[in-house]
Amino acid sequence: MNNELIEQKNWWKRNWKWFVSLSGIVLIIISVFISSGMGGIGADLAQAYSDTELYENALDKVKSNQKVTELLGKIEPIDKLAILEGTVQFSKNNQTVNSTIRLKGTKGKAKMDIQADRIDNEWKYKKINIRIKSPPEKNRR
Repeated sequence: MNNELIEQKNWWKRNWKWFVSLSGIVLIIISVFISSGMGGIGADLAQAYSDTELYENALDKVKSNQKVTELLGKIEPIDKLAILEGTVQFSKNNQTVNSTIRLKGTKGKAKMDIQADRIDNEWKYKKINIRIKSPPEKNRR
């Protein structure tokens, strides 16, 4: 019987081709992402995600509108996923925002469009638009 030990190659010697290929692909994807401007969109979403005051104050104004509450019912609080699913665009050194997020009420669903300016560290709303999508018979702006 032969009791010799079988020596295996180390991880690097066995997998270097896969590692180098995969690293190259990842670098190409990252460079395309950065050069396409998608990095700016990601930064805008991150800022909107962290600035909950913008959406909470707008939602308070929407909840105080009797016509909207008649059509949508009791509106649920805005969750973080709704912000990430929506669109957001900051401009003028992050002092102006255009954003759209989803709203959900007990009687239907809608989208809320916000145009606002930050003045003295407080959001001043130029326009808050509610687009009711469902149920279809309530479809209006």
